[in-house]
Amino acid sequence: MPAITLPDGSVRNFDGSVTGTTVAAAIGAGLARAALAMEVDGKLVDIDTPIDHDARLRFVTRKDDEALEMIRHDTAHVLAEAVQSLWPETQVTIGPSIKDGFYYDFSREVPFTPEDFPAIEAKMREIVEKAEPFTREVWARDEAIRFFEEKGEHFKAQLIRDLPADEEISIYRQGEWLDLCRGPHLRTTADVGTAFKLMRVAGAYWRGDHRNPMLTRIYGTAWRDKKELAAHLQRLEEAEKRDHRRIGREMDLFHIQEEAVGQIFWHQKGWRLYSTLQDYMRRAQNRNGYQEVRTPQLLDRAFWEASGHWDKYRENMFVATVEEEDKVLALKPMNCPCHVQIFRHGLRSYRELPLRMAEFGACHRYEPSGALHGLMRVRGFTQDDAHIFCTDDQIAEETARFVTMLSEVYRDLGFDSFRVKFSDRPETRAGDDATWDRAEAALKRACEMVGVEYELNPGEGAFYGPKLEFVLTDAIGRDWQCGTLQVDYVMPERLDASYIGEDSQRHRPVMLHRAILGSFERFLGILIEQYAGKFPLWLAPTQVVVASIVTDAAPYAEQVTEALKAAGLNAEADTRNEKINAKVREHSLARVPVILVVGRREAEEGTVAMRRLGGKEQEVLPLSEAVQQLAQEATPPDLRRAREAAAQTAAA
Repeated sequence: MPAITLPDGSVRNFDGSVTGTTVAAAIGAGLARAALAMEVDGKLVDIDTPIDHDARLRFVTRKDDEALEMIRHDTAHVLAEAVQSLWPETQVTIGPSIKDGFYYDFSREVPFTPEDFPAIEAKMREIVEKAEPFTREVWARDEAIRFFEEKGEHFKAQLIRDLPADEEISIYRQGEWLDLCRGPHLRTTADVGTAFKLMRVAGAYWRGDHRNPMLTRIYGTAWRDKKELAAHLQRLEEAEKRDHRRIGREMDLFHIQEEAVGQIFWHQKGWRLYSTLQDYMRRAQNRNGYQEVRTPQLLDRAFWEASGHWDKYRENMFVATVEEEDKVLALKPMNCPCHVQIFRHGLRSYRELPLRMAEFGACHRYEPSGALHGLMRVRGFTQDDAHIFCTDDQIAEETARFVTMLSEVYRDLGFDSFRVKFSDRPETRAGDDATWDRAEAALKRACEMVGVEYELNPGEGAFYGPKLEFVLTDAIGRDWQCGTLQVDYVMPERLDASYIGEDSQRHRPVMLHRAILGSFERFLGILIEQYAGKFPLWLAPTQVVVASIVTDAAPYAEQVTEALKAAGLNAEADTRNEKINAKVREHSLARVPVILVVGRREAEEGTVAMRRLGGKEQEVLPLSEAVQQLAQEATPPDLRRAREAAAQTAAA
């Protein structure tokens, strides 16, 4: 006689084994219509799963996040059925839900193309309209292997062979079509709805191994309703307009070529943007008491073995062999072990703690070529990396100091808010459970003391310690994990870092790993897309272009440009023999924030006609006034605050 406890604390008693469908109907007809699945004692299961014991039950309806993931999973099943209905010779492999959608991998002699999508989508809508129930069956392993082999589904048979011996073989039917799947699923194919769209095809090796057959992967997106789908497609369209690779070409910022896969060739304007951001970050670090250092690129294998990176990170490291010295060296994938070496150089005292050490450290990591993506995913990058060596008692204060610094930086760069995720111990990690208990407790205690609210991100910590991840939301609603703060007791132990305490004994420091941008390359990609290349004046790589209307005004245009440069602005003169409308259009496409137009009248009167990017009007100003106004506007926000504070102090 199971007692079912509902989220509001109420209890429903039943005479015998009961399904979620029965419980929902007992509560009310509205819930019976809305309930798509259920969570029993914290586990998501099918709505018609029998419950024969006392349990806590929560129903999942269409508005819940779990429902959206199930919609995407079930849409992948509907896609697979549609494909096999149209092309019966096709073998299906795997089809999971992913962020914003789903995919399914197919084996077919002739790969699918986007031209096949209309027929597939039409068949999918037919399957949805049939409202076939998703029903779960448990098969014997040998029976399941034999069934799929006889159907010619060799990939499915292989999946079953490779499952653990004690794992249940669950099969889900939807009408006459069936698939190997753990579930859970919605009630029927009708619950999938029609707010889906097939997006693209790609090649994918079976199980990600290039030695295996190449499959065709069909990607799709699926949502709760047509409104959500339309909003998503609108976001994709806007993202395409903001693509940093296209804008980078139009603004002449950078390029990538095959001779340096995953590495960036920064052009003059792109390097100006990079340098402006780096200078800003250097000032922020200096204000917050960081010592800037520089460490080597190549280090001996033995060093990486001692730090633990060789065992945990070897596949992502670039390795060089020096035959004459019989040595194996590796390019550093991260800076932290090198910073420990600086800390260990000489005897440290507790009076030096906290010691904040920063480096704009150039790192290299092997990323598969298929995963590379412009500035967002590269092999060579520079981190705004820093490590704080401190005591347990200083963790909370340093956490508060870091969050304050991070918040100011993000605001200055155009991000007014962020979310925080707490990532705890991963499956593969260094250090014992006691050390991880201590590190996780210390970081949670620091969050509580400084008022940092977070959501749990289970199993996503670094291999040496738990971390806080700081997630930004950009102008079109996308999330970007950028900043991080990690508590590490493992590396100081492995690399024998110590300081002399107040008791004259040696102690291990705590090591806080922290970054705000993450990497300059990726963060600049995010900034380009955040602003669609239309940077605030202080960040813009070319801040002002002085464009002459007639040839006679060219000397004055050069004079104006020199005055702007003398005031610290990145200014260029355009004195080509081109029509002014063509010049304005060209520099607007290059997203120059300000264009100063000068002709004979401006040269005679010592004025400029100022045009703002995106504006249709122009303002005529005396040259000195325009230079002063633009120089003030182009002052980085941190320097502007410093000047205002100094002025207030002087006035007092």
